[in-house]
Parts: sequence; structure tokens; C-alpha cells
Amino acid sequence: MNISLNHANDLQGRLSVVVSEADYQDKVDAKLKDYRKKASIKGFRPGMVPTALVKKLYGQSVLVEEINHLLGHTVSDYIKENKLNLVGEPLPAIEETDSIDWEKDTEFTFHYDLGFHGDFTVDLSKIKSLTSYEIKAEKKEIEETIENLKKQFGEQTHPDTVEDRDLVFGTFTQGDWVEKSAIPLHAIKDKSKKIFLGAKKDDSLKFDIDKVFVDDKSLALATGKKEDEVADLKGEVTYVVEDITRQIPSELNVEFFDKVLGAGKATDEKTFREELVKIVDENYKREANYLLKIDAEKALLEQIKIDLPDAFLKTWLIRINEGKFTADDIEKDFDNVKKDIRWNLIKNSVADKFEVKVEYAEVVEKAKDMVRQQFGGYLSSDQPGIEEMIEKIAMGYLSDKSKSDNFMNLYNQAFADKVSTAIVENISFKTSKIDVDKFKAIAAAL
Repeated sequence: MNISLNHANDLQGRLSVVVSEADYQDKVDAKLKDYRKKASIKGFRPGMVPTALVKKLYGQSVLVEEINHLLGHTVSDYIKENKLNLVGEPLPAIEETDSIDWEKDTEFTFHYDLGFHGDFTVDLSKIKSLTSYEIKAEKKEIEETIENLKKQFGEQTHPDTVEDRDLVFGTFTQGDWVEKSAIPLHAIKDKSKKIFLGAKKDDSLKFDIDKVFVDDKSLALATGKKEDEVADLKGEVTYVVEDITRQIPSELNVEFFDKVLGAGKATDEKTFREELVKIVDENYKREANYLLKIDAEKALLEQIKIDLPDAFLKTWLIRINEGKFTADDIEKDFDNVKKDIRWNLIKNSVADKFEVKVEYAEVVEKAKDMVRQQFGGYLSSDQPGIEEMIEKIAMGYLSDKSKSDNFMNLYNQAFADKVSTAIVENISFKTSKIDVDKFKAIAAAL
């Protein structure tokens, strides 16, 4: 096999692969021999089908399959071994491939158009000094936080009738479909809440399942379905109410302090408030750190110039999207596409330099956090079995085969977070003290 790379310029080139009969014939023969053993063709006993007939029936498809397999490994290995600075993916030269005569030819030449990015260096020590904000929580923010915590850690009661903001447990039934469910009332459209309000335990509610939820995500969460399956949920269902849960705001007492801070951290309101100020300040510190990460990304993009093969990328984008976008569509958003590509190249460079890695357990924890956010304040860690339920939903989300990108989406989020942390830890910045309102104004302007 012969493989060569010809550069049209610094940013584009063509990879040519010449495959000779010696490269593939042994594997083709072996596969046809295996086909002969297994072939079931009328008029012939198993294993006694003439070789010529097997070759006639399956020869071309086996040849194409083996050569494609060989090409995939050859091109991939060549790129890795030569450490090519590719952007996008190799684009097969379709016209040349279409002209191949698979019945007569024994030597085949394949061409791949490649796009390269220019050389660049990420030196975080040269990034201009940024501003990190130090925010001090004031009395207003503390009072608002306390009120929210009183609701979040309030007592869970089981009232006789459903009211707004309650969590309703029950069972869906429609024909042979039966599904246990937990429905937070905030997941129901306002105009449909009247179906639930006032309902009691053991009541049977009837409604069109495709019309009452605020969005597909809420419907999926309530029914245990995958998000791309809920479109099949239509028509009237019966929902039997089995339990009603309501959060009653907590009193400012030791039990509440222990729930918020941990046992023994505060014994009276004064010490509770002192500890809470520390927590709120820490939360604002995280928000300030997030803003610093965004500013660092902007600074890196402004300072690090990376040449990209515009013409190749436009062709590649049209090809991989299989007609979903026109050339005009690509052109309109092309600057943002290039920005994303440049940022990914910078992130990968930082990750290599600081050995950033994401473990499977970190992705699982990311998924569990997502579930907690979806349920909002309805979930409390001291509820029996709640962590098991969260983990079950999270693992179901990650293992959803109909959405194979679920895992990679959360993996990429975790990876981006760790890269941003590495960047912030290695750049210079000055600290500026501001109040909450000013910080919110700065964040809103992003």
C-alpha cells in the first residue's frame, strides 16, 4: 500500500492512498471461504456451494467492505503517526471514488481532502491581567437566602388535597401501559393545573397527556420515558393519585440549622446567620470565578491567532450536515463556527499541557446534579431512597441508547469545566471588591 500527502498550501492538502491486490486479496478470499461454509442457497447442500457462485454473489460487496475497513485504519494511523494538525475530518473525493470499476480493477486509488490549522502556542503567562471580583453579601441578600432555605428545608407534609407547587405521586394508565410517576405541579401548564388542584388521594384524574405538561422534558421526567419517545404519548390517560407531598417553610430553630449547615454548626440564630454569610460569600465567590473563566476565554481567543482553512471548512460543514444547511446558511454563522473551533483547539492544548482528564465517576456526578436541578427544591437528601432514585434516573439518562450523545455532552461539560479551572489557576488577575448589584450588572452584560 502506498500513501502520500500533497500540500496545496499550509492549510489544505490531499491524502492519496493506493491499494493493491496484495493488500486485500487474502482477507477477501478468507471471508468468501467463510461465506461458502455458511451460505444457504437453494439446490446446494450447506458448505457445497461452488466457489465461483459465492464469488459472483458476494465478491464485490466483500471487496468493498474489506477495502473500506483497510482505508479507515490506514488513514487514521497515518494521521496519528504524522501528528497532522487537522480540523474537521478527512473528506473523501467522491467523484474519483464513484469512477472506480469494482468488477475489473485490481488496484484502487483513493483521495482525501484535508484541512489543517496553523501552528499556535498557548502561554498563559502572557495573557493580560484580568479582574476577579470579590462580592460581599449584604443584609438584603442574606434575608432572601434565609427565606429560600426555609422553603427548601421545610417540613414535608402529606395534605389531603393538592395545591399549587405540590408534588403528586401516582400511576398513569392507558391501555396496557402502566407507569408510576411523580409530578411536580410546576411541570404542569397553568391552564391545566385545575385538573390536579383539589384532587385527593385515590382520585382518578383523566386528561390528555400530550397537552398538560409545560414541555417534553417535564413529560419525560414524569413518565420515565426518553425525551424522544414522548411524542408517542397522546390521548387521554387515567392518573390515580396515591400521595401528595408539600413543603412547609421551616421555622428558625436548631433542627433547621442542622439541615442547612450540618449538625452542631449553629445553636442559635446569631451563629446561624454568621455561618450562612460564609456560605453565601462562597457562592458569590463561585459566581465570580465563573465570570473570570468567561473573561479568560475571551482573552485567550483575542490573543491567540490560529489560521484556519476557510474553504475546506465550509465544504466540510455542508458535507457532514447532509443537506440540512445551504452554503448561505453556513456563511451566516461561519465566524461563530471558527470561534468554536479555535476555542476547542486552545482547550485541547491546555488539557495536554496540564494533563486534564475526566473520570467516569465525574460524568455520573454531573448527571446526578442535573437531575437534582430538574426536581428543584422537591428533593431533600434525608428523604429515604432519594439518592438511589437520583442515581437511577441519572444512569438511565447516560445509558439511553437512543441518545448516545447524552454521555458525551456531560463529559464535554466536565472537561470544559476542568480546563477552565486550569486556565484560571495559571493566569494573573487583580481583585476588585464590588457589591452584589454591580456584579449582577456586569454578569448580565456578558
